[in-house]
Amino acid sequence: VEPPVMVNEASGFGTGQLPDKEGQMYHATVDNFYLVPTAEVPVTNIFRDVILDEKDFPVKMTAYTPCFRREAGSYGKDVRGLNRLHQFDKVEIVQLSLPEKSYEALDGMVAHVESIVKALELPYRILRLCGGDMSFTSALTYDFEVYSEAQKRWLEVSSVSNFESFQANRLKLRYKDADKKTRLAHTLNGSSLALPRIVAALLENNQTPDGIRIPEALIPYTGFDMIK
Repeated sequence: VEPPVMVNEASGFGTGQLPDKEGQMYHATVDNFYLVPTAEVPVTNIFRDVILDEKDFPVKMTAYTPCFRREAGSYGKDVRGLNRLHQFDKVEIVQLSLPEKSYEALDGMVAHVESIVKALELPYRILRLCGGDMSFTSALTYDFEVYSEAQKRWLEVSSVSNFESFQANRLKLRYKDADKKTRLAHTLNGSSLALPRIVAALLENNQTPDGIRIPEALIPYTGFDMIK
């Protein structure tokens, strides 16, 4: 999917960014559009006002886009450089699921993101967020963090969430079940991955006396195994 870089107010409302995170979003006031904070917004909105059939599930989508965030309120030396950017690239995974299978889908998405971090050979941990740390849109969220050797702390690089029917209700995203009854679908999404912090973690955690080691999984793409 190649979603647009700007979305309207209805799209932000449908996925729950508005009214809530407008202080973190860039607003083009003349045209009343918002720069996308994450591809979750335009990709999930593809199915706004759509009625699917039960046999259409699961619907799996991915998008690679620039993301734009004001990062208001973020100050200090630890948010400079690649840690917090106003524009950064991110791969997003989005899934539409039958309600009874959405937590199975969530486990699959968590496993997918974990497989990427493992392939990159980065020290990581997975946090199951408590209610106070989740957005009001989410029913359950897992955060992935990689260790920053330079900062001696953990940095979030992915967040995978099940929104159950919250977004679907706002989007009027429905489906007909086997009895032809119209029901709300469940929506899920996650980062797979946010790239700047991954680059920083790779540079920081692979220092050797001979240079920066490239993880084996990336060598076919870089064409070399060491940055000297």
